[in-house]
Amino acid sequence: MVKPRGESDERPHSGAEAQGHPLVVVVGSINADQVVRVERRPGPGETVGGASLELLPGGKGANQAVAAARCGATVAMVGLVGDDELGRAQLAALLAEQVEVSNVRATASAPTGLALVLLTPDGENSIAVVPGANERLTPADVELAAPLLGAAAVLVTQLEIPLEAVARAVGLAGDRTLVVLNCAPARILPASVLAATDVLVVNEHEAAALTGRGVQGAGGSLEAAAELLGMGPSSVVVTLGAEGAVVLDGARRAAGDEGGEGARVAPPRVQVLDTTGAGDAFVGALAAALGRGWPLLDAVRFGVAVGSATTTRRGARAVVPTGLLARTPARGPSPEPAARRGLRLSPADAEDEPTATQSAGTLADP
Repeated sequence: MVKPRGESDERPHSGAEAQGHPLVVVVGSINADQVVRVERRPGPGETVGGASLELLPGGKGANQAVAAARCGATVAMVGLVGDDELGRAQLAALLAEQVEVSNVRATASAPTGLALVLLTPDGENSIAVVPGANERLTPADVELAAPLLGAAAVLVTQLEIPLEAVARAVGLAGDRTLVVLNCAPARILPASVLAATDVLVVNEHEAAALTGRGVQGAGGSLEAAAELLGMGPSSVVVTLGAEGAVVLDGARRAAGDEGGEGARVAPPRVQVLDTTGAGDAFVGALAAALGRGWPLLDAVRFGVAVGSATTTRRGARAVVPTGLLARTPARGPSPEPAARRGLRLSPADAEDEPTATQSAGTLADP
């Protein structure tokens, strides 16, 4: 169930929303990614030769913003980069994707964030992040975007920025704004932030860190989702990599409705080249779908389809198949005030293996 954040049913609308495009605001990290391709990961004290190097735009926040934009949402980014060439390159990359960046500030006190990605031929990766300017984002920076946050259909945030900035963004969300919190990298979250979260998105590792126990497979992830639901969020999604995702809706569970015990969404079969941006592509696509008022399970299906497609190309930015996007409606149902709306979770399906086109068809006709 989506919790009320105030008494008023009214909120300002952006011009983009008036034209039928949901406004997704992403408060988060902006990095440059140094992608090193190696035949295998080096062991302790070992040097592995024969690597190639590529510099790409990245950062969980920026990746999610681009994914939402490629899925048809109007997107604005709130963040911090260094006053350097890397920072200017990241801003240019966001602008090229039609992401609004007037609330991204440049600072001379820290360099632009940098991620070192080790990528092996099986598409798996290991990532080390130097946060740089991202860790200098303050609540005051976020407050400058208060009108934007109040007008958003969906707020997306993650944990590559200071928790204080995340908490302030959540606190400034409008009465009708859905809050999607991607708890990555995993951190213990204040109860107030969890209570204001409409959709908590974690992977198995993050679910394990938050619950303090091992999490494995769809069954273990549903158990972890139930435990996480008890911490305050309205709904929980656990992504399972090549196994898709599981979703648990608190309102359905409390009411004993069909589907209240959760559902698993299986991914389409794809040839995996690079898993680096799959999770961020999922979150951005999920946000774009929720902004249109789609049921939660259908939005998760869409996110899984986009995340899966993203693994078929190199780099951290989302891939949206033409057929999938072509069947995405230009305008979804008008959002109701959060005080009166619960996320709609369709009845739990069997563990089907939808293709991207099948997922899109479900979303186009929720």
